[in-house]
Amino acid sequence: MMVNEGLLQEFYVGLDERSRLALDTAAERVVEVKRRGGKVVVVTGSGPNIHEGVTTLVAELMSRGVVDGVTTSSAVIGHEMAGALDLVKVCRASELGFDERFMPRGGAFEFTCLDGEQLDALRREMPLDEELLARGERAEGRLVIKAAGNMAYPMGLRNENLAGEILVISRALGLPFETVAGWGADRRTMIGAGAALGLPVLVSIPQMVGSGHVGMAIGDSISVFERSARIAEMLSSADVIIESAVALTQEIHDGPFECYTGHGIWSWWKGLPVFSLRGKTLVRIDLDENLRRARDLETGGSLVQEAIDRGLPKTKISKIPFRMEMSAFARLEGSVPIIGDIGQVWPVLAWRVAGALSLKLEFMSYAQQTPEGRAMREWITKEIKPVDMRLVRERARAAGPAGRGMREARP
Repeated sequence: MMVNEGLLQEFYVGLDERSRLALDTAAERVVEVKRRGGKVVVVTGSGPNIHEGVTTLVAELMSRGVVDGVTTSSAVIGHEMAGALDLVKVCRASELGFDERFMPRGGAFEFTCLDGEQLDALRREMPLDEELLARGERAEGRLVIKAAGNMAYPMGLRNENLAGEILVISRALGLPFETVAGWGADRRTMIGAGAALGLPVLVSIPQMVGSGHVGMAIGDSISVFERSARIAEMLSSADVIIESAVALTQEIHDGPFECYTGHGIWSWWKGLPVFSLRGKTLVRIDLDENLRRARDLETGGSLVQEAIDRGLPKTKISKIPFRMEMSAFARLEGSVPIIGDIGQVWPVLAWRVAGALSLKLEFMSYAQQTPEGRAMREWITKEIKPVDMRLVRERARAAGPAGRGMREARP
């Protein structure tokens, strides 16, 4: 995707003044950290980050040495396993003979649009319901680009089937599901880039429920304690943490191994490794104006900290709706709230950072409502490939029995 500097400038100007200043601050901080060899970690939520091309852009930034680790949702892992975005045909389930009691709301049934070569490859891998595919071909429907590998047949079912096989390999080698899936993933996904470069990509514990059996397999691949410790290790190494359209971020703001705003005191007490957010820059890209208001209340008079010290409900003393993660974000001195659409903020941030570091980006995301955004989504749909299980099996065989417990060293 070519860089359209004029459109990126429009995105920047479209932000309010305070968000422009916050974006400037975030870009300058990332550049300063990377120039001295520091680390940047990204924390993404699910849906919007896939649809706006943000996860693909983060994978590009990983490949260019800007991003050094990611936490995300199980839904994102499932989507990336299937190629990030899919073109699907949405039909009436009743016309296909399905009992609508077991169909999603709206009574729709979806088919992944696959060419003959792709279908033949799937036939070699799993049994397909040829009669259903033929009925779907004949049925009326509409074409929509959606997050891949979700509810559409057969790619959604393939993901569910692969979850079990990848889980067995993960447990045998003592590795997170995300790492093993990444071995066969497209390099232009976050899990693919992470596996290729030896960078951690981990599902956060609050975001583990999603993508059906994929989410459950992720949860079963390593223990909650180990997952928390791995995430804490990643966050500890970061100088800048960028949060993107994510609702629950307790590992960062209230984690069991974090001592400044979280509950790490007892882990420290027990002699476990801990870390602190003190001195780190925490950037959050969000549409909720209350996030910035909560930060203003704290910088203007430590109102949030006062509520905590007095044991008072933060919502009542602040007079604003208080999301769980706002507490620590508001109190952390290095917090930078950017109020804006991630589809507009992320490309500007990436463009600024890449320019300052003299990096050439091979991919650029754009807000999906723009012509460039629509072209971007079509490109992702056509170009980014699903997980290749042959590559996963080859890597697993190469690891052998001695591979159990191996870390994600660079291949």
